[in-house]
Parts: sequence; structure tokens; C-alpha cells
Amino acid sequence: MLSPLRKGLTGRFLIAAAAAAALVLATVPAQASDIPAPGQVVTSANVTHVTNVPKPAGLENTINTDIAFQGDYAYVGNYGGFSIYDIRDPKHVKVVSSVVCPGSQMDVTVHDNLLFTAVDSSRTDDSCNSTAQSASIKESWEGVRIFDISDKRNPKYIKSVETNCGSHTLTQVPGRGRDRNKVVYLYVSSYSPNATFPDCQPPHDKISVIKVPLRRPTEAAVVSTPVIFPDGGNETQPGLLLPTTGCHDITVYAERDIAAGACMGDGVLLDISNRENPVITARVTDPNFAFWHSATFNNEGNKVIFTDELGGGGAATCNEATGPNRGADAIFDIRRGRLVFKSYYKIPRYQGPTENCVAHNGSLVPVKGRDILVQAWYQGGVSVVDFTDSAHPKEIGFFERGPDPSGGSGGIWSAYYYNGHIYGSDFNFGLDVLRVNDRRTDPARWVRFDRLNVQTQSSYGGWLGLAEE
Repeated sequence: MLSPLRKGLTGRFLIAAAAAAALVLATVPAQASDIPAPGQVVTSANVTHVTNVPKPAGLENTINTDIAFQGDYAYVGNYGGFSIYDIRDPKHVKVVSSVVCPGSQMDVTVHDNLLFTAVDSSRTDDSCNSTAQSASIKESWEGVRIFDISDKRNPKYIKSVETNCGSHTLTQVPGRGRDRNKVVYLYVSSYSPNATFPDCQPPHDKISVIKVPLRRPTEAAVVSTPVIFPDGGNETQPGLLLPTTGCHDITVYAERDIAAGACMGDGVLLDISNRENPVITARVTDPNFAFWHSATFNNEGNKVIFTDELGGGGAATCNEATGPNRGADAIFDIRRGRLVFKSYYKIPRYQGPTENCVAHNGSLVPVKGRDILVQAWYQGGVSVVDFTDSAHPKEIGFFERGPDPSGGSGGIWSAYYYNGHIYGSDFNFGLDVLRVNDRRTDPARWVRFDRLNVQTQSSYGGWLGLAEE
């Protein structure tokens, strides 16, 4: 989990569905009357809540996490396993199957008939019947599980790969050159080593690279463990959630041979032309960032947004006391290989004192010539942000619920735009489907992808989307 926050100096605002499409942001601090009732859905005028699909039986008591897409299906991770949804009719999304196979976080990525899932909680073994067990025991397991999803109604677990310190997240990287259609790589991000953990020893300034032969996926194996920070990462900055001991998440733009790493105390650019040995080419730190969490390039590859995870995902930090520059998105231009800071962005609605609110996972809305991001903010909901002017990002639409009825943690973990709709994976409520109707995002309706693994970015055109390769 581990995640956080927002920017914006305004109170929470509600706009009735019949209001004008242009959004007018309130400029007063949040009052109790501004907070929706527990679980109540509110949106901007240009966003419609199409439907909600509750979590299926067997996974109802564990939280939803990340999402991957392929064809007419969405694959939703969950601390207790994963679910496959038929999304060909976004108004009537159906659960096709679910697999109970515990092991957080269950980050997911898909390629043809293979689903890769990340496990970063130490288990008694690699099976779906495993239970939690301390990483101090040598026989404990954590890493990557691979499923054959050729039969969507009956996924089959076919392979596991153990990795150092587990797999908090994983990023699919297509092969290069002659390997392009023969293999995929998985960049496995993990952290928090401990001298008492036999398979997770300090300093762990590295990632694990798994090579998967597509015709023989059961031969998948770790082929390298490149040290990303040969001289050590950011470990002493005041206010860090955790010192740099690896990366939290990596996003690749494979056709450009670049990647952006959100690495705890550091934000980095990497050259991935040698898939098995990525190398840092640029590195930044920020005194306002507590935990570099995730990254998103724009389509041109000349900007990148990093997110902060202030509070680790469980804190109520979308408020005036936290301010606009901590726990925010940080937007950078990429100039001559350097990261040049331009601005912060936070959602412009303060949340209630029980609402964990975090800058979390998002994806581009594919509009040619503009940079638009849809992003999850846990109990802050979903924000649609135009960052075409990287120095002046602005929200152009939103969706959120009132405080979780349980009074505990909740909200949207991931919010991604896929083939005309926004899909949000909610901790407790399941899968939300949204639609945005706005002149700035409408051109995206003509863009179609065959597959979307958000941390594996690929380019898109104006009227024709290019499938991820």
C-alpha cells in the first residue's frame, strides 16, 4: 500500500448534474456541510457515474488494488487474489471469474494469455493456500505469480518466481530487437531490507529483472538484479517516509527506451536500451516529497509526473494544515535528459478528518496535442487534470464519495482511462465505471487500445490508437 495526497487551496465543492459544463471551483475552506454523507457519490457536471460492481464473493473482505486491461476485459488485483471483468458493455460490467490467492499487493499486468501478479507479503510458500509467515524464516516466499488466463472463467496458476524482498509492484517491459515478440521482461520493485531477512538483505539498492519466454512461460526466471543506486540513494533527507532502498514503482516508455522510477526518496530517469541492465541517467530529490510513489510520462515523452505518498496511504492529509506542496504530484519537463521541476498539483477539495487521501495511480487520457491525466486519490476520489501547461495544471473534472461508512480507510486505488471510460478500483466498493463528457477529453473516444498496462506506456495518435507493444 503506502501512498498519499493533494494540492489545491479550496474547499470541497459539488456541482449538480444540470449545472453548466464549465467548472467553477469554490475558494473557501471545507466546512462540515461541504462533506458528502458517508458513501454518497458526488461529481463535477461533466463526469457521470455509469455503474458500480461490488467485489465478488471470496474477495469481499480484502481490498482492491491495481487494474490491467486487454480486449474486452479488466483484471483487478486484490489483496486476496484477483478478478476478471467483462467490460464490453460499460453500463453492464460483469464478473467473469475471481481467484482467491492471498498475497498483497497483487499488482497486475497482462500479456496475451498471461497474467502476472506481485506478492510483497511474506508467505509460507508460493501456493494460493499459503499463509503469512515472517521473512526472517529462510523458507518463506514472496515474489511473482504467473497465471494462464486463456480460459477467462478458469484461470490457472502455472509458475512462481521468488525475488529479493518480494514484489511490491511489477512493470512489464517488451523485448527489444530480435526478442521483441519472443520475450517480455518484468521489472520488479521492492524495498525495506532487513539484516534478519535472509532473502532481503541491505542495502538492496536494486531491482529484480525477470525474463519470460512467451512460448515457454514456465521457464520464467530472474536474469539480473541491477543495482540502480551504486552509490546509495537518498537516505538522510528530513521528512522521508522511508530511506531509499530500491524503488516503489517504475514506468517504462519502451519505444523510447526510457523509464521513470519512483524510488522512495528519489525520482529517476533510466536508460532501458539494455533491458536487463537499466541505468540511471537523471536523478532528483525534493524536500516536499516524503515517498516517491509512481510516475507517468506524457505522450511526447518530454514530461513526467511523479506522485508523493505522504502518510503512507492511511493519513488524512488533503487538508489546509498539510498545504499545497506536500503529498502532491510533481510535474517535471524533460530537457536534454534532465528533470526540470515545473509545478505541484493537488486536488482542490479538502477532505474530512477520517478520509485517507492520497495522490495515487493514474493514466493519460489519450488526446492528441494535450496532456490530460485521470488520477486516483483514495478517499479524495478521481481527478481529471489538464497539465498541458506544466507550470499551471488544473482540474477539469472529478468523482468522489463521502467518507467510507465504516469510518476507516477506503477510496479509489487506481483510476485509468480505457477505450472511452474511466475505471476506478475502490478498496471496499469494488469497480467503478465513469464517463467524462468534455470538449477537452472528447477526442479520446476515438482512440482504441488492444491492451493497457499503465506502467508500460506506449504512444497514441489522434484518431487511431496504437495498441501497446
